[in-house]
Amino acid sequence: GKNEYDLLVIGGGSGGLACAKEAAQFGRKVAVLDYVDPSPQGTKWGLGGTCVNVGCIPKKLMHQAALLGNALKDAQHYGWNTSQPVHHTWSVMAQAVQNYVKSLNWGHRVQLQDKKVKYFHMKGSFSDPHTIRGLTKAGKETIVTAENIVIATGGRPKYPTHIAGALEYGITSDDLFWLKESPGKTLLVYCPFILHLSGVIVCISLTNASPDVSLECAGFLTGIGLDTTVMMRSIPLRGFDQQMASLVTEHMESHGTKFLKRCFPTKVEKLENNRLQVTWKNTDLGTEEGDSFDTVMWAVGRAPDTETLNLETVGVKTNSETGKIIVDASEATSVPHIYAVGDITEGRPELTPTAIAAGKLLARRLFGQSSELMDYDNVPTTVFTPLEYGCVGLSEEAAVQRYGSDNIEVYHAYYKPLEFTVAERDATQCYIKMVCLREREQRILGLHFIGPNAGEVIQGFALGIKCGATYTQLMKTIGIHPTCAEEITKLHITKRSGLDATVTGC
Repeated sequence: GKNEYDLLVIGGGSGGLACAKEAAQFGRKVAVLDYVDPSPQGTKWGLGGTCVNVGCIPKKLMHQAALLGNALKDAQHYGWNTSQPVHHTWSVMAQAVQNYVKSLNWGHRVQLQDKKVKYFHMKGSFSDPHTIRGLTKAGKETIVTAENIVIATGGRPKYPTHIAGALEYGITSDDLFWLKESPGKTLLVYCPFILHLSGVIVCISLTNASPDVSLECAGFLTGIGLDTTVMMRSIPLRGFDQQMASLVTEHMESHGTKFLKRCFPTKVEKLENNRLQVTWKNTDLGTEEGDSFDTVMWAVGRAPDTETLNLETVGVKTNSETGKIIVDASEATSVPHIYAVGDITEGRPELTPTAIAAGKLLARRLFGQSSELMDYDNVPTTVFTPLEYGCVGLSEEAAVQRYGSDNIEVYHAYYKPLEFTVAERDATQCYIKMVCLREREQRILGLHFIGPNAGEVIQGFALGIKCGATYTQLMKTIGIHPTCAEEITKLHITKRSGLDATVTGC
């Protein structure tokens, strides 16, 4: 029989909502089915997905709160009389952030209604390739059929369940932004895709670089005055340029964030005073160590939210190692008329803008007679640590791996932002790196920037690099004086024999 909807989207996050609203613009009958299971600690939220509720939006706002704290210290050097010491109240910040997030939840519902997209607050699973079984929290069932189905359920943080007490006492980024009271002394445990095999901790590399929530959260927690520690089993910012990653962590360490490097936790216990006693192994020293914390947050990777979708029944293929859905260049799965976009898909950047763009383009191909595919090359991104790190294109490691070290030229410079001068702020880690092909006009392969407002700076240069900008063209570009971005237009060449060579400022 005839299917009820032209398009059904499972998942109300960035990619799913963008796809649904774009399809509705073509006069198609569209529905969105979305439900968020509470976290193990009971945290839940509304429509909008990870970015709106427990990702980019609350993270950037809390990052801003920390930046304001630093600005208050700087203000005295500029003649402002600010009483010291300055005190931060978590509950005031949290309430303001949560209120804004709730307004976004409501806004998404209104937009769906305005565009005549049917919204089902239900958890969905496949009954057959065209039929979804929706269940409400109360267990009421609704059957929905659609000609085309898009899976956009995203991912959820992993728990290292092999560690005693991890699930019972730890939180994740799903919980941090919704805490009513301050997390206090906090330990953030970072290791992408941490697994436990025969008593050994194994870290698996990420396919694509995506911002590291542990460093970002540690940065703003330190910035608002909390005792914060990051435990790292492996390298920081896996998938990013490692020279830049080292500068980011050096800055954080010099400004108060503690790091337990090459360590991994073995158990978490709750003490009589409700604090959490964490025991860990130091792999360098071969010793067992421990300390107590008010909050332990896990940042050990994310798992695709596919468990209840019943994908195997309809034959949608997934990567057996990651659990992500395998798609082709048109976002199509192994089943005709079933598609997937966003973090749920294998080999895609876990970034909101790419999910939105992919969702819109998919809707246009399905209903708008378009053939344009999503281009995942040269996608800019920023890590919102206290000193921000923005980049677009290849890391130096990736460029060398792809083209060979003899075919790569690196331009770089340390610089001091003007706004750091009067306030006498340390600019040791303010650094720019441009990775280019050595041949002809030297096409730019990657641009990396550490400094204030890195996201704003990189966003502008991303257009040029997307269009194939060269070093020669960039050197003809006049910078805006006196800005940090201007420093990129003044980079000079530095000869290096390889990644292990010492980097000196120009």
